[in-house]
Amino acid sequence: MTRNKWWPFGVFVTLAGVCGVVWGQAPMVTPGVYTCIDAKGRKLTADRPIPECTDREQKILNPSGTVKAKVGPSLTAQERADLELKEKRELEERNRTADEKRRDRALLIRYPNKGVHDQERQEALAQIAVVIQAAKNRLDELAKQRVSIDAEMEFYKKDPSKAPSYLRRQLEDNIQSQAVQRRFMGEQDGEIKRVNLRFDDELVRLRQLWALNAPAKN
Repeated sequence: MTRNKWWPFGVFVTLAGVCGVVWGQAPMVTPGVYTCIDAKGRKLTADRPIPECTDREQKILNPSGTVKAKVGPSLTAQERADLELKEKRELEERNRTADEKRRDRALLIRYPNKGVHDQERQEALAQIAVVIQAAKNRLDELAKQRVSIDAEMEFYKKDPSKAPSYLRRQLEDNIQSQAVQRRFMGEQDGEIKRVNLRFDDELVRLRQLWALNAPAKN
């Protein structure tokens, strides 16, 4: 069998290509002189990161001997996870602080003094009072209708089942409507408590902000 005389060159090209891929994937190394004190107290020096000092800081020196940079210790998977968690919590805390500052600025702009805050509280409560009054008026109307319905039902007192269907339906609707209005009024009482609680909480913070932003006295 005749051997292809170009075969060695082809192999050389292929191997060179493979080596090129491997070399291309090698991590970048900052040029300079690396130095550190290892776990045994020895001072080591090399032209690349020192394996014996992966658990401690390494200094990168300029040719003049001055410190060019520092390389931190290599972290384990758990140490990296702990560091990422710490950084995440620190970021969340910074975001929370920034949100608080934004809310504080908005509060001060909206309520520059207690008079403005008190007025808005009164206006909010007044709106609820209007709604409650409307519900009371509706209850009064329903109570009058009930008197009229009861007067007609008096004829069927002994056997209400004999009352006309329209009359029984009116009685049932009246009872349900009164229950709805009373439940609605109860909800508005709860709304009054929520509004007052909100303004009370705001006032606590506003007093602190007003004090911090008060002009200094000579």
